Amino acid sequence: MAQSSKASARRGKPSYVMSIIGVTLVLFLLGIVGWLVINANKLGDYFKENVEVRTFLRGELSAKDSASLIEYIASRPYVNSYEFLTKETAKQKYIDEGNEDWNKVLDYNPLPNSINFRLKKEYVNVDTLEAIKADLEQNMHVTDVQYQRALVTTLDRNIRQVSIGLLIIAILIAVSVIFLIDNTIRLAMFSNRFLIKTMQMVGATRWFIAKPLNIKAVINGAISAVIAIALVYAVILATRNFLPELAALHDTNLMLVLFVALLIIGISISVFSTYRSVLKYLKMKLDDLY
Repeated sequence: MAQSSKASARRGKPSYVMSIIGVTLVLFLLGIVGWLVINANKLGDYFKENVEVRTFLRGELSAKDSASLIEYIASRPYVNSYEFLTKETAKQKYIDEGNEDWNKVLDYNPLPNSINFRLKKEYVNVDTLEAIKADLEQNMHVTDVQYQRALVTTLDRNIRQVSIGLLIIAILIAVSVIFLIDNTIRLAMFSNRFLIKTMQMVGATRWFIAKPLNIKAVINGAISAVIAIALVYAVILATRNFLPELAALHDTNLMLVLFVALLIIGISISVFSTYRSVLKYLKMKLDDLY
């Protein structure tokens, strides 16, 4: 009987190796999708926080009036960053963008002083921007407030569509991952069905039988998750070598959450599937195992 148990254990080892490989692959796939979702959200936030609102000022304001208006705009909860552009600075910026100097046509600078500011991402939508514009235009020192309405509308719609699409894909893949890991573990446990039944026949309790297998499941799940995390991180580093711009989207906290989630998923599903398989074989008759 002892020899039979050892033989069963030996037959189970290759299945554990294959289960580790299988779980690693599906966790890797889930990790890549999770990384894409994070990048899509961060990219959307990046574009939103680069939407610029230009507040054009009336005539030549005194230093006191200019400072008062700058202080007012800077104190608004929707402002992420701001800058004050004088007429001369605005002209130089216009020329630096590749435009021709108008000195041959005009003998004065038609550009007004302005306060340009960028918004926090949660305020970038047309309704909020219209309210901001109406508020600023009430100031007697402001002549006009401009922003790229078409850009904001398109940006908001596209980000929403991409986010919903990626979320649906992530949910579908997450469900598929659960089923794939469950089936992989159940196949691994199939090789141990005689060992489980033999231990039951000699009087071992359910907990005594399940405990070493659950511990093995925790270890295998953790190994699979760590390998998957390493592979995902390697893909991230390789991608950044080809696209250095992605470094600006990096969010350490969200990546840690993703990696911890992969670890928890790998361990929890492995343990659940292992224990479920143990109960299944304990309830089966010996003849049904063949």
